Amino acid sequence: MLQSPGRVFSRQLSGQIDWENRLICIKGFRGVGKTSFLLDHIRSLPGNEKSALYVNLNNFYFTRRRLFSFADEFSKLGGKILFLDQISKYPGWSGELCHCYEKIPDLRIVFTAYPVLRITDANPELGDIVKLYHLNGLSFREYLNIKTGESFQPLSLETILNDHLSIACKITSLVKPLAYFHDYLVAGYYPYFAETGDFYSDLLLKNINLSLEIDIPYVNQVELKYLPKLRKLLYIIASETPLSPNVSKLASAIDTSRATVMNYLQHLRNARLINLLYYNGEEDHLRKPAKIFMYDTNILHTVMPDRSDNQTFRQTFFVNQVGILHGLKAVSDGGFLVDERWHFTIGGRKTEPATGGYCAADMIETGKENKIPLWLFGFLY
Repeated sequence: MLQSPGRVFSRQLSGQIDWENRLICIKGFRGVGKTSFLLDHIRSLPGNEKSALYVNLNNFYFTRRRLFSFADEFSKLGGKILFLDQISKYPGWSGELCHCYEKIPDLRIVFTAYPVLRITDANPELGDIVKLYHLNGLSFREYLNIKTGESFQPLSLETILNDHLSIACKITSLVKPLAYFHDYLVAGYYPYFAETGDFYSDLLLKNINLSLEIDIPYVNQVELKYLPKLRKLLYIIASETPLSPNVSKLASAIDTSRATVMNYLQHLRNARLINLLYYNGEEDHLRKPAKIFMYDTNILHTVMPDRSDNQTFRQTFFVNQVGILHGLKAVSDGGFLVDERWHFTIGGRKTEPATGGYCAADMIETGKENKIPLWLFGFLY
């Protein structure tokens, strides 16, 4: 099975993975492109095609066939690397993977999982042997490359801070980033935008609901009768983001306890439906977050399509794109502290940086001094 559905997009993660590791997990939200990512990598492998095999564990065949037995037979027939999609569909998957690792030393295994699945936390036997990676949605840079045919490369945050003017001038001499930026915020984070067109939001909404109805309850043992409370909580967050939560009020709004709200927030965060920011920068499920954002602007738009607050989309974009590689703290003035070093204010073209800080400003092609185009922070990965 070497035909990926739709167009093939080069993903930055591919070059960051050490493919020689014997056990690799690639986590990602539904629809982020995990299957295509695996198939594209298989297609790129040199040599005998029989040495690599893609398997979807949702296949009924594996209701009666042990994964270890299948992997052992594949190895004896010359197989070198086995790609397993939807690992959570196979009961007892962690034990089978450990057995494969111990008994089939010549076989490498790459498997995919949804972000809520606790690979090592719930399965300590995997802690020292599995290498975890996360396939994120498309950065604005990747989206721009797809839409324009360019091949812009990722930039480090320090490079952007130190040389943003010349970088922005080079990019804007080739394309007009702002002509694509709004479309990206609405329907560009997930790669199926190229195939779904007007149905993009419908598919994203379906994936959000599947995460709520299947992934979160399955992993966290949440009874389905409580699903309406979880859905309502996500809707409240989307309608009020960036939310400085009053946990007691949220508990009252969804008719549950404060402790349950705190648990639900962690479930939604682990599912990559929301981002939680703390004043101390540390993720602590026992402490309420300082700010809650939707995980990305596409989810925000899909859950709240009538929301037209540009500032919320700007901040959500910044938290999403910068937070993937860097530590973020909420700051009391409404800004962000990145990696304990840089203070950022987010705003429109007239927004200016705070003293000693930086400004990420929307609707400008190029900046000056400590004022940097917001879109340029979409080039970090």
